[in-house]
Amino acid sequence: MNQILEQLGTYGIVPVVVLQDAAKAEPLAEALCKGGLACAEVTFRTDAAEESIRIMSEKFPEMLVGAGTVLTTEQADRAVKAGAKFIVSPGLNPEVVKWCQAHEVPVIPGIVTPTEMAQAIGLGLTMVKFFPAEPAGGLKYIRAIAALYTMMKFMPTGGINPQNVREYLAYDRIAACGGSWMVKNTMIENNEFDRIEELVKEAVEIVKESRT
Repeated sequence: MNQILEQLGTYGIVPVVVLQDAAKAEPLAEALCKGGLACAEVTFRTDAAEESIRIMSEKFPEMLVGAGTVLTTEQADRAVKAGAKFIVSPGLNPEVVKWCQAHEVPVIPGIVTPTEMAQAIGLGLTMVKFFPAEPAGGLKYIRAIAALYTMMKFMPTGGINPQNVREYLAYDRIAACGGSWMVKNTMIENNEFDRIEELVKEAVEIVKESRT
């Protein structure tokens, strides 16, 4: 598995961030790093996303800053030029995957069905996003599909929270979980970065407890 993907696996939880204002990017990145999760998936569905990725990558070069909700190769190109170290998509778009592979950028596309899983394997992928995790069947579904595709790791996202994340992380086929509970939009908008740091520290402890 790619080194960056392996590093995401060591964090165990990837904060999924929606930034409406790029001015919030630096204090948010600082809170994540202080809390112990020097990584983030910045969703590429706001006007501030590209600049936010640039700021976080430049101010905190130790961070693994990725772009999420990437739907096109044009978005992938802009995200990578802004400093994104990995790309995440809600679905499996072969064009986006092949673009990332051609540019040696780790990509984690979303899948749900066995057909999509087979397609991901055909593209040479070793890690996929399972989205939306809870609505699509949760860990029970992942276990069933993982039994058939033993070479694949998963990053479930969607409905992951402090109450269920331990169960996901305890399964050795889960590389990491994407979650937004520690970086909620209201907390970012209200500059509650100390609170975000506290929640991130709690998330780090959950990872430790789940994997010991």
